[in-house]
Amino acid sequence: MLKDEDRIFTNLYGMHDRTLSGAKKRGHWDATAGLIEKGRDWIVEEMKASGLRGRGGAGFPTGLKWSFMPKESDGRPAYLVVNADESEPGTCKDREIMRHDPHTLIEGCLIASFAMNAHACYIYIRGEYIREREALQAAIDEAYDAGLLGKNAAGSGWDFDLYLHHGAGAYICGEETALLESLEGKKGMPRMKPPFPAGAGLYGCPTTVNNVESIAVVPTILRRGASWFSGFGRQNNAGTKIFAVSGHVNNPCVVEDAMSISFEELIDRHCGGIRGGWDNIKAVIPGGSSVPCVRGENMRDAVMDFDALKEKGSSLGTAAVIVMDQSTDIIKAIWRLSKFYKHESCGQCTPCREGTGWMMRVMDRLVKGEAEVDEIDMLFDVTKQVEGHTICALGDAAAWPIQGLIRNFRDEIEDRIKAQRTGRTGAMAAE
Repeated sequence: MLKDEDRIFTNLYGMHDRTLSGAKKRGHWDATAGLIEKGRDWIVEEMKASGLRGRGGAGFPTGLKWSFMPKESDGRPAYLVVNADESEPGTCKDREIMRHDPHTLIEGCLIASFAMNAHACYIYIRGEYIREREALQAAIDEAYDAGLLGKNAAGSGWDFDLYLHHGAGAYICGEETALLESLEGKKGMPRMKPPFPAGAGLYGCPTTVNNVESIAVVPTILRRGASWFSGFGRQNNAGTKIFAVSGHVNNPCVVEDAMSISFEELIDRHCGGIRGGWDNIKAVIPGGSSVPCVRGENMRDAVMDFDALKEKGSSLGTAAVIVMDQSTDIIKAIWRLSKFYKHESCGQCTPCREGTGWMMRVMDRLVKGEAEVDEIDMLFDVTKQVEGHTICALGDAAAWPIQGLIRNFRDEIEDRIKAQRTGRTGAMAAE
């Protein structure tokens, strides 16, 4: 279990002072100039050695991502863009950082931007996050007033400006290139890659896009050392992680713990167990709505990290754990997600634009049991035609929940179709 002194986010629940003076008392902004003085290469190498993998879902090694940025400027400015467009259903970790511990993020922006030779950083915040934006903007203003941002930021000799940009509430803008398009004032539609953002990102300049949590942990990792951070979790799954647990647990919560914690310990220690006991668990979505669900009995011995959940046929994603007990109509739950992805598709790619609507309409009928049994295989086949055939991962995100449903709960879908056919509507789920 993670000890209190090893927690990076010391005010996740807003119980302490979130202002600059409160943050400083908890150890933030401590000798920031000294970290910057050690130089760009030292910071990037330390981040590589820490084993930090991106906390926004994909889990790409953060230090490696930073190293793709050009070492010498060719005359174009470089940018860091922080992805705070936390729109994945079930995911609610970054908002706690921005609301209660904003200085961890602001200090991280300064250090990470310096490491990538960027004099400016943009935080792109989700349209619905009103209070979070207010808290973050107030913290940015405080940091400017204290000389921690702006000219000679934090006395480091590095000039640095930080801008907060409010989105308009589109899920697709959480995809890094759609986010850049939106930031430039265009429609939030993903770009073809290559070129990758490190070569031509914001305004055609070298850019790195990182998740809020990935950037907010940087100052603490550098202060305490890469080996401290890599001491948590299994090989290749290092560090501490914020888990957001919702659904049918006795105490839904957002909590920071070590990577590779077991699912059982996470639920029992932090969430007071499953509602109705462990025998009542039906399914778990372990990483936000875009990853496939896992049957409850297969999840009990699961380890919460990137590699272990891959072996379970799912993914850690953003570590937004959605727990469903036996009272859940799992077919209806996945239908609701397919409706979300159909609504949020930007419509640029034909497989996603047409496929998400088609899949949702078949799911509509499966919920009611008004389909043929052979349509289940046809639906699975269509998910495979959408998955991997689109510019961004929204096609995959729409396909995977349905694939998880068919792989794990095919018997329930078939039973409902048969029950509807024989007129035993009592076996049907409540509308």
